[in-house]
Amino acid sequence: MKKALTQLHIAVLLAGFTGILGALIQLNEIGLVWYRIAITVGTLLLAALVLKQSVRITFTQGCKLMAIGSIIALHWVFFYGSIKLSNVSIGLICFASVGLFTSIFEPLINKTSFEPSEMLLGLMSLSGIYIIFHFDSRYQTGIIMGTLSSILAAIFSVLNKKMVSQTAPRLMQLYEMAGGLLVLSLLMPLYLHYFPAGNRIPTIMDIAWLLLLSWACTIWAMDLMLKSLQHISAFTQTLTLNLEPVYGIGMAWLFFKENEKLNNSFYLGFALIALSVAIQMYRVNRKSAAKSIH
Repeated sequence: MKKALTQLHIAVLLAGFTGILGALIQLNEIGLVWYRIAITVGTLLLAALVLKQSVRITFTQGCKLMAIGSIIALHWVFFYGSIKLSNVSIGLICFASVGLFTSIFEPLINKTSFEPSEMLLGLMSLSGIYIIFHFDSRYQTGIIMGTLSSILAAIFSVLNKKMVSQTAPRLMQLYEMAGGLLVLSLLMPLYLHYFPAGNRIPTIMDIAWLLLLSWACTIWAMDLMLKSLQHISAFTQTLTLNLEPVYGIGMAWLFFKENEKLNNSFYLGFALIALSVAIQMYRVNRKSAAKSIH
């Protein structure tokens, strides 16, 4: 359990850095995500070729993973759209509502009973989002996109939990990213028609940031996350992901001085989210200790 939580926290730290990279890359949200996934797919295929690893899985597994990958890709589009329309801090803090949505979707998808304590912790996180949304009208569109991103994140986390025992993490990544690439390629013309982008070709610096985003914050982070998911619940994973704003916002304040643009409602909302994470981590560690005693 401790190893799984360590892997998860490293993955969350890397995930927190994606917000910074999203602000640095000059492409719009769908272009950014398309290049991120294309680099990831190319890298995973090349690694499998060099290491002579088989990438064959059953047709049914492949279809399921590609469907999950399309949800991941859309989650990223909304996530980076939130950052582009507001700022890194707002985009990241919206991600905290994923705990509430997971507490709803996990019992529905897995046909298990609802856990009241998890619902309460999720609502605590969502209350933090509401406080920021209600008292700071500058970022409301970005907050809506960020919340949609959280809903999609909750869905794919629960679905991944069901698949992680059937397929190796690296193969899961490959098929999920391939599915995401396919869906975004089909959606790209329509998206750019309604939301035209000035920059469609990445600059040299954009390419450097995209490589870092793909190799460290996608391949490595997802590998760690999927491995940890073999030993912890989807809710624990998604609530731990609420620490992503803690790491990401700290970096945003350091790099972009965003703390100078935020008001008191942000800090109150952030405190509620941090408290929900701390309570869940305490619950997980207590359960783990009780099991080791018995």
